[in-house]
Amino acid sequence: MKPLPDLPDLLGALQASIGQRVDRIDTPSLVVDLDAMERNIQRMADFARKHGVRWRPHAKMHKSAEIALLLQRAGATGACVQKVAEAEALATGGVSDIYISNEVVAATKLMRVARLAAQLAARGGRLAIAVDSAEGIERLAEAMALAGSTHGIDVFVEIDVGQGRCGVPPGAPAVALALAVARHARLRFAGLQAYHGRAQHLTGAAERREAIAAAVRAAEHTRALIAQAGLPVPLVTGSGTGTLVHEAASGVYGELQAGSFLFMDADYARNEREPAQPAFEQALFVKTQVISVSDSHAVCDAGHKSHAIDSGLPTVALLPPERALRYANGGDEHGVLYADGPKARLPALGRMLWLVPGHCDPTVNLHDFLIGVRGGLAMGVVERIIRVDARGALT
Repeated sequence: MKPLPDLPDLLGALQASIGQRVDRIDTPSLVVDLDAMERNIQRMADFARKHGVRWRPHAKMHKSAEIALLLQRAGATGACVQKVAEAEALATGGVSDIYISNEVVAATKLMRVARLAAQLAARGGRLAIAVDSAEGIERLAEAMALAGSTHGIDVFVEIDVGQGRCGVPPGAPAVALALAVARHARLRFAGLQAYHGRAQHLTGAAERREAIAAAVRAAEHTRALIAQAGLPVPLVTGSGTGTLVHEAASGVYGELQAGSFLFMDADYARNEREPAQPAFEQALFVKTQVISVSDSHAVCDAGHKSHAIDSGLPTVALLPPERALRYANGGDEHGVLYADGPKARLPALGRMLWLVPGHCDPTVNLHDFLIGVRGGLAMGVVERIIRVDARGALT
């Protein structure tokens, strides 16, 4: 019996597809429309430049060192991550300016943080991290001391501006933490982390505007109190793809962490668009094939193992109204397709289709590679294979 292919063999097979037409891509596969992605990057770079803010795209979305470096070449300050393992994977891939925009309190993880901070500093780079407790600050300082770090680490105090997750309340609690950071020689107070994640997916533009207005007030008030306590606040960082127009215009936020703009997804497509929002395009797709057809429905080979469903099911893209389809839950390996409209017809057996995932971040984490296509999804060709370096980097 022929042995099953291991990961290097799979990579070799994917590399062999470079130069081939998109219709030769196996299914289900995660495909990036490189032209759309590059237009999104340019629009983001232009937006940040126009508003005089830095942008540090969140790499937890694409999990690729190659893409992080591409974004930096376009003007991004560096990369955000949520996990130490993500930071390590990106650093191994050549990324040198990384911010762990999350709390880390485990001693073993903090030692990894300290070692990574030293490694990045040694090559002219930088590591930053968020904190939201006095104990977390002490543990971080202890790890930096145990590692013998002479370079130190940048530390952002996280305030809860509406997410209801991590972060201390704005105001006095944040002042106390900022002063605590400043008391440690190996820790550098770098500013405030003020991200309102829930606001990104409020469908109405007015709702998002109101939510971020409150976040801006909280961040501005906290910044002023810290400054009054004698400690400069170099930066307020946060924002996401759904609300970046508001943080950029606030005069308070100096850095945007939006990441999903790069690929977009079906959930963001449901948002009412702000007039000032750059026209970001869908650039991430799951290619799938119809493997069964009955009188009432068709079935494709892309189930939940190929795309995340936490933000809803995928939509079927690039179809005219007479071919419109609705994707329904078919389980791990299958998607059930229904004609979406009184005159719509089911696809033929063997038909290739393109799905827009409900949520781009966890969808990418399900795949080892992204297949980059140039020239569009109808007639384009495979240009390159992009490794998802931080796939499964959860620690």
